[in-house]
Amino acid sequence: MQSTSGNPLLLAHTLQDLLEMDTVKVELIPEKKGLFLKHVEYEVSSQRLKSSVYRRFSDFVVFHEVLLQRFPYRMVPALPPKKVLGDREFIESRRRALKRFVNLVARHPFFMDDTVVKIFLTFSGSDLQTKLRESFKGIGDEFLTCPLAKQAKDYLPADIQGQFAASRELIRNVYNSFYKLRDRAERMASRSVDNASDLLIFGKELSALGSDSTPLPPWTSVANNAWVALKQALKGLSVEFALLADKAAQQGKREAGDVVEKLNLFLDLLQSYKDLCERHEKGILNEHQRALQKYSLMKRQMMTAAVQSKEAVSVEQLESRIVQQENAIQTMELRNYFSLYCLHQETQLIHVYLQLTSHILGAFVNSQIQGHKEMSGVWNDLKPKLNCLSVGPNGMPSPPLTPQQADWQNTPASFFSS
Repeated sequence: MQSTSGNPLLLAHTLQDLLEMDTVKVELIPEKKGLFLKHVEYEVSSQRLKSSVYRRFSDFVVFHEVLLQRFPYRMVPALPPKKVLGDREFIESRRRALKRFVNLVARHPFFMDDTVVKIFLTFSGSDLQTKLRESFKGIGDEFLTCPLAKQAKDYLPADIQGQFAASRELIRNVYNSFYKLRDRAERMASRSVDNASDLLIFGKELSALGSDSTPLPPWTSVANNAWVALKQALKGLSVEFALLADKAAQQGKREAGDVVEKLNLFLDLLQSYKDLCERHEKGILNEHQRALQKYSLMKRQMMTAAVQSKEAVSVEQLESRIVQQENAIQTMELRNYFSLYCLHQETQLIHVYLQLTSHILGAFVNSQIQGHKEMSGVWNDLKPKLNCLSVGPNGMPSPPLTPQQADWQNTPASFFSS
C-alpha cells in the first residue's frame, strides 16, 4: 500500500493505479446458461492472477459475508438481490452487478492481495465456501492483522470527527446527483432502443406498402405505371431503414455499456461508503457505549458489595470481571480509532474515484458522436434514393424539382394545418 510523506494514513494511488490493479470478467457459462434452471453458473476470470474459475451466486454470497467479517471497517460493495429463478433480463442484470462487485473488490488496495480474495479468484476445489470460512477463522479481521492497528490514533488528524461528518455529507450529495445522472442515462439508452424498433417498423411498413398487390381500378390506368415504379422504390428503402435501426440499437448498447455501467460502478462504490458509515456508527460506537454502561454497572455493584461486606470470593469475582471489562473497553477504543483510520483512507479512495466523472462524460460524448456520425452516414446515403420516388405517369423518373418547386420543404408547418 502506497502512502505519502511517510504517513500510512495518506494514500498516493491515482485512478489509473486502481483501474490497472486487475480486470475481472464475469460471464455466464454457455453450456450451462439454462435460464430455466435453479442455478446459474459464472466463469470468473482474473487478468492479474491469470485464473479462471466457476462460481455460483451462493459462492458470491459467502465471499461477501467473509469479506465483511475480514474487513469490517472498509468499503465492501453490496451484492445484487438473490432470486432463485429469473428471466434473461434479470440474469444479465445480475451478471453485470456481480462483475462490478468483484472488480471493485479486486481493485481495492487493501483487498487485492488478501488471502480471502485470492481464494475466491483462484480456488478450483468443490468446497470453496468452507475454504473461505476456514481461511477467515485462521486469520481474523483486519484489526488483528494490521501492524498499525493499535497506533491508528497517532496518525489521525485532531478534527477527524469533523472531517468524517463533512465527508459523509459530501458523499451523500454526490450519490444523489450521480443517481439522477444514471437515471437519465438509462432513459437515453432506452430511447435509443425504442428508436431502433420504430425505425425498423417504419421501414417494414414502407416495404409492405411497396409490396401491396391490390389491383388498381381501370380509371387509374394512366397512373398505373407510376404506382408500380413508386412501389418498387418504396420496397428498396426498407434496407436503409433496417440499417438505421441497427445503428440505433448499437447506440443504445454503447450508452448502456459505456455510460450506464460506469455510473452504476461508481454508485455501487458510493453506496458501499454509505454502508460503511452506518456500520461505524451502529457497530463499534454502539458496542463501545454498551461496554461503558456495563462497566459502570459493575463498578456500582463493586461499591455495593464493599459497603455490605459481602464474601471475599464474590468481591474477587467482581474485581476480575471489572478488569476484563476494562480490557474490553480499551480494545474497543483501539478498534474505534482504527475504524476512523480506515474510514479516512476509504474517503481518500472515494475522492480518487471521483475522477471517474471525466471518464463517464468522455464515454457519453464519444458514444453520441459515434452514434450521430453513423446515423448521419446512413441518412445521407438514403437521401439520393428519394429521387426514385418522383416518377411520371409513364413510370420514368420525373425531372428534379426546381428550387421554387422544392421550396415547400421549408414552408412553415402552420401552412399545412390551415
